[in-house]
Amino acid sequence: MEKFLEKYSLKEQCPVRNILDRFGDKWSILLIIILGEGGVMRFKDLSGVIPDISQKMLTVTLRTLEADGLVSRKVYPQIPPKVEYELTETGRSLLPHIRNLAGWAADHFEVIAKSRQAFNS
Repeated sequence: MEKFLEKYSLKEQCPVRNILDRFGDKWSILLIIILGEGGVMRFKDLSGVIPDISQKMLTVTLRTLEADGLVSRKVYPQIPPKVEYELTETGRSLLPHIRNLAGWAADHFEVIAKSRQAFNS
């Protein structure tokens, strides 16, 4: 049992902690879902779909997803610059799992909201 649990002891070696820590923030999963539905999208389009995300946070989140190989960024050399984002093959392979999680969240949202309210009362 100890040998089995060793892989979870250090963040650098633990795939669960290492990977989920990177895209388990407030915006990453939402951006993956949006790019999964919208296909190739420009920065302006993404910010329009999520009006409450700041320009800086959208940029940081897209860069993080790009660094992890989940999103690709294509820059067209024109004035004004045109930049497009889309999911990579790895990002697309994550979509069914995120959709399952999103479905679970939708199915259980009311129960969890009531539980939170009862807990905080």
